Amino acid sequence: MERRDFLKSLLLSGLSLKLDPITYAKPATPELAVIEGEDPEAITREAIRALGGMNKFISRGDKVLIKPNIGWDRTPEMAACTNPQVVKALVEMAYQAGAKEVIVMDHTINQPKRCYIRSGIQEAAQQAGAKVLFTDEQRLKRMKLNGEWLKEWEVFQDFVEVDKLINVPIAKVHSLSRVTLGMKNWLGAIGGSRNRLHQKIDQAMVDLTAFFKPTLTVLDGYRILVRNGPQGGRTSDTKLMKTVVAGQDPVAVDAYGVTFFAYQPSELLFLKLAQQRGLGKFELEKVRIEKRKI
Repeated sequence: MERRDFLKSLLLSGLSLKLDPITYAKPATPELAVIEGEDPEAITREAIRALGGMNKFISRGDKVLIKPNIGWDRTPEMAACTNPQVVKALVEMAYQAGAKEVIVMDHTINQPKRCYIRSGIQEAAQQAGAKVLFTDEQRLKRMKLNGEWLKEWEVFQDFVEVDKLINVPIAKVHSLSRVTLGMKNWLGAIGGSRNRLHQKIDQAMVDLTAFFKPTLTVLDGYRILVRNGPQGGRTSDTKLMKTVVAGQDPVAVDAYGVTFFAYQPSELLFLKLAQQRGLGKFELEKVRIEKRKI
């Protein structure tokens, strides 16, 4: 190469280096958002923002069903039902993301009207614009679940006739499954003799989660039930954690919820079974977690 051509080539390569923009890799969106704070509504909103915002999960025109735990005739201070302010925040965010309708409902254990009112969820959800429904036995239909243990079961059609499902459990101890979190919350979407599921509760929880496929799981860990679960009855049975955990991976959300209690995720059979089924990860060291206090 002649000297003149060499200098020209060197000059052009230098210009190329100067003109090429410097790009920086964007930080990966967390798989789990763990937000702590004084206000249940504020930490719920911040958890969804950390995951990329509700628009990431809800599209304009979607019909959305939000499934809290409203199973018990208990006030929010008893931590037997999902915190009503967590539910309210999710309803409002779903509408802001463009949902055409948001339904809030659960198949309660105690008398439905008392559960809805005493939990504070009915009032909070309606204030946010949600359609609050009671389950109707006439809306039950036996469906193929295609589970490894549960092949068929009676399912309330409200839960399958929507575009998106948001599961909003509360973290509690449970006399049978040790803890009740997101995966067990799906028992409130079915009818039939639910006590029959107790013989293989871990397998039932996994089969139901695989069937319903929640778009998002938001675990209420603001005030949790640490004794006499699942219904408690005294404020002394509760513990303030002031935390919300949110994510698309229902297994990871439950795995984090387990750490609120005296357990490790590896001790819970339903988490191992769910991971084996490909429903998510319970090994939290393999999960991208954003954890902060506001």
